[in-house]
Amino acid sequence: MSWTIDEHPTALQYFASLVQSDENFALTEAAISIAQDADPGLDLQAVMAELDRLQVRLQQRLSGETDPLRQLSVLNKFFYGELGFAGNLNNYYDPANSYIHHVLDTRRGIPISVALVWLELAGSLDLTVEGISFPGHFMVKVLLPQGQVVLDPLTGESHSASALAERLQPFLDEAGIQPEEAAPLGLYLQAASGRDIMERMLRNLQEIHQSQRDWDMLVAVINRLMLLQPEKPELLRERGMAYAQGGVNDRALADLERYAQLAPDSEIGFIEKTISSLRKVL
Repeated sequence: MSWTIDEHPTALQYFASLVQSDENFALTEAAISIAQDADPGLDLQAVMAELDRLQVRLQQRLSGETDPLRQLSVLNKFFYGELGFAGNLNNYYDPANSYIHHVLDTRRGIPISVALVWLELAGSLDLTVEGISFPGHFMVKVLLPQGQVVLDPLTGESHSASALAERLQPFLDEAGIQPEEAAPLGLYLQAASGRDIMERMLRNLQEIHQSQRDWDMLVAVINRLMLLQPEKPELLRERGMAYAQGGVNDRALADLERYAQLAPDSEIGFIEKTISSLRKVL
């Protein structure tokens, strides 16, 4: 395992400064910065400057248009038509799909990363836009005088309430939730906070690195989650197990011993057994 939070504090400390306050949560910059785990030399300001250039180009196409519905139309023609942003359907589980600079370069990504670029451009207009952490597929919404419009960030297609309910149904079925027990659809369409969006991005990467058995990058992502959500002790367990998988047994032991003091009773047996196994190989 090549590095840990102790050996590269600068990038992580910078990330911590961006996400420490909900009031001043710097979502776009924090999202760009997670790519430093894969590319430590990434120039974050150059990526921000590219977003600024796209905003300028968008403003030029508006020609003073102030009607929100027409602004939305111009934005989507520019974003999906002229710039060609879309989903990376050929390599959906490539970690680079979550890296904003890569999405800007290739015009391809996953719903949440493409949505962040779209939201950044939309935010430069007189539009009220928000991200939606919809199950299975991140969405965006625009609040117009005519009402709320929910869009697929990969296509710009708007979804009716019935279409959204249909997309939601498989997740309710999987959870064993009966129709009469289901929460109103509006609950699933609430605006996601910057912290919620950042967690979803990192959890996506965590799942990918776990499935690809890339323990270095898995630890890197969990380090960021621990800064984002310091109140979640289960991240100690997740990082400890990642260290153990990568053969960094001393760090695995340290994390799991700390977690053992906080773990629920249902996990104590497994954690103690794992700790015992780690002590034997040290």
